[in-house]
Amino acid sequence: MRTDARRHHDPQVRGFASDNYAGAHPEVLAALALANGGHQVAYGEDDYTEHLQRVMHSHFGPTAEAFPVFNGTGANVVALQALTDRWGAVICAESAHINVDEGGAPERMGGLKLLTVPTPDGKLTPELIDRQAYGWDDEHRAMPQVVSLTQNTELGTVYTPDEIRAVCAHAHERGMKVHLDGARIANAAASLDVPMRTFTNTAGVDVLSFGGTKNGALFGEAVVVLRPDAVRAMKHLRKTSMQLASKMRFVSVQLEALLAKDLWLRNARHANAMAKRLAEGVRAVDGVEILHPVQANAVFARLPREVSERLQKRFRFYFWDETAGDVRWMCAFDTREEDVDDFVLALKEEMAR
Repeated sequence: MRTDARRHHDPQVRGFASDNYAGAHPEVLAALALANGGHQVAYGEDDYTEHLQRVMHSHFGPTAEAFPVFNGTGANVVALQALTDRWGAVICAESAHINVDEGGAPERMGGLKLLTVPTPDGKLTPELIDRQAYGWDDEHRAMPQVVSLTQNTELGTVYTPDEIRAVCAHAHERGMKVHLDGARIANAAASLDVPMRTFTNTAGVDVLSFGGTKNGALFGEAVVVLRPDAVRAMKHLRKTSMQLASKMRFVSVQLEALLAKDLWLRNARHANAMAKRLAEGVRAVDGVEILHPVQANAVFARLPREVSERLQKRFRFYFWDETAGDVRWMCAFDTREEDVDDFVLALKEEMAR
């Protein structure tokens, strides 16, 4: 029986629930097709994964080494395991993805203790880190060994390079390492208008979880080791964490397609621009409050719950805080201006009812 994708979904319909809802960028799909056919060595010894290392060097310096994995949770779990001992703990923002959106995977699968800190804007500071950075010699307390940052944060805010540099210096002074969850690292770089190295290895980050899926990849992320002496047994940890792809060329070629030229940046700039357009549109609507600075591709808002529930019947999006009725609206690389304008119009209509 012939299968027609249009019978399963309308490709013209776009929502604002998540940048994961978007499909793969056509240039990524073309790269996958080029990588197909013939035989390549399995488990990462293929030509595409080798070339990906050179591409990563161009972004993160000659010591960077990429370990492609299946997904973002896998990248974070592998990276954090590589930075910690069995008795180690990770300091992170209370709102961090590793704490609230990974089903407890870092703790269940990685055997880690997460030491969380409430933050007003999703960003850690040296002062906030010190709320949990103590008790290294206390056998009754999990030992703080890693600070994990999210760039951009779960609240859509972006660390400046100086802010990350200050956190890294503070963590290193206390004998801790720094991990950066870069699921939306491209959006952060586009917002700051600086190379990714400016707020990663140059700023002192030891290991990076590099995100591709939210920026146009079909699947696949990578753990990028920026300081080799900060980690141990990466290959073994990737395998035992069930993140070693046999046909790794199909992960690597997607990241290469994004990073070898400027596709990653084009996609991120567009998504960010659509979020700004959305924020400008809804800010003018009486009764809608924008909760956080719109610095990347997310808009967080507060409006009457009944309005959100009616609007959800017309566009997909999620409540962020069920109790307060706060919502999150996400833009993606394929969000169109007319999608944003139609959403703003629908919001106005529902607010007027």
